[in-house]
Amino acid sequence: MLRITGGQRRETGPDGEWVLRRIPGAAATKVYRCPGCAQEIPAGMPHLVAWRPYGDGEDRRHWHTSCWDRRSHRSPRPPRR
Repeated sequence: MLRITGGQRRETGPDGEWVLRRIPGAAATKVYRCPGCAQEIPAGMPHLVAWRPYGDGEDRRHWHTSCWDRRSHRSPRPPRR
C-alpha cells in the first residue's frame, strides 16, 4: 500500500511501514553507503531515503532504488563502517 504525502510517500510491506523520499541526481550531493548492497551511492546518483514513520528520524538510510525494491528477497547484511 502506498500513500503519497507531498515529496514523501509511505509504504507498507512485509518488513513494516516506511516513509520514502526519492532523491534526484541533482540533489544528491554526498556519497552514502547503501544498506542493501553495502556499496557506495556516489554523488549525483538518484536514490531514495527510507525511515520508520515514528521516532526521531535517526534511522534514515540512503538506498539504491533497485536495492530497496529487492530488499525483501535477500538476507540482511550488516552495515559496513
